[in-house]
Amino acid sequence: MNAPLPQFLTVNGLDIALRRREGSTPGIVWLGGYYSDMLGSKAQWLDQWASERGVAFLRHDYSGHGESGGEFRDGTISIWLEQSLAVFRAFSSGPQILVGSSMGGWIALRMIEELQRTGEGGRVAGVVLIAPAPDFTSELVEPQLTNDQRRQIAERGYMEEPSDYSSVPYIYTKALLEDGKTNQVLKGVIQTDCPVHILQGMEDKDVPYTHALRLMDHLPVDDVTITLVRDGDHRLSRPQDLDLLTRTVSSMVDRTKVLPPIQ
Repeated sequence: MNAPLPQFLTVNGLDIALRRREGSTPGIVWLGGYYSDMLGSKAQWLDQWASERGVAFLRHDYSGHGESGGEFRDGTISIWLEQSLAVFRAFSSGPQILVGSSMGGWIALRMIEELQRTGEGGRVAGVVLIAPAPDFTSELVEPQLTNDQRRQIAERGYMEEPSDYSSVPYIYTKALLEDGKTNQVLKGVIQTDCPVHILQGMEDKDVPYTHALRLMDHLPVDDVTITLVRDGDHRLSRPQDLDLLTRTVSSMVDRTKVLPPIQ
C-alpha cells in the first residue's frame, strides 16, 4: 500500500499536516487523540482498509502534534477544533463519517455542533467514537490534580506528568484547562442527527468505561450503539481491536451510503 504524502494547510499561521486518500463517499475523517498523530496504528489501519475498499480517507495532525507546526503547549481544544474544521471543509466533499479516538471524540462532537450552527450538519453521515474523552480536562484531569500540580499550573502555567504511551511527559496547561470549560458537551442534550457507535474498553484506566456510558445519557435522540470490550484498554490497538474497528466503520459506511435513485 502506498501511503499518501503529507499535504499542508495553513490555519492562523500554522502549517497543519494532512493526508488525503481519494475515494467513494461517505468518506472517513480521522480525528486523533491527545499527543497522538495521524501515523498511529489505528489511523494507519483504517487508511489501509480505505485503500482496499476505495473509500475516501482524510486525517491530519493538530498543531504541536506529528508533522504539523506549532508548539504542543500552545494548543487548546478551540485551536485544534478550528484546525479540524478547516481541514474538513477544505479537503473533504460529500457525506463523511467522523472517527474520533479519545480526545478526537470530543473534537468530533464539537465539530458537529459547529457544522450544525453553520448549516453544514448534513455533511456528517455517521460517527464512530473510540474510548471517547469529551470534557476530559474538567471531568478526568482536573479532579485528579494534586496540590503540587495545581501549584505548578498556577505558578508557571502548566504541569507535567509521565505518560504510559510516550517517553515525553504529558503537559497540561492552564490555557487548555480553562479553554476546555468553554467547549464542554456533557452539559445537556447532544444531537448529532446521525448514527453513533462507541467502542470502549472496560479495562481503560485513562478514560473509564463509565465515562462512555455517561456520554450515552447525553445522546438520547440519536441511534447510539456501544460496544464494550471486556479486556480492552485505552488504546484498543490489538489485532482483535483493529478488526472490531474496521467491522464497525465498514458497517457504518454501508449503513449510511446514499443509494442512487431508482430509474
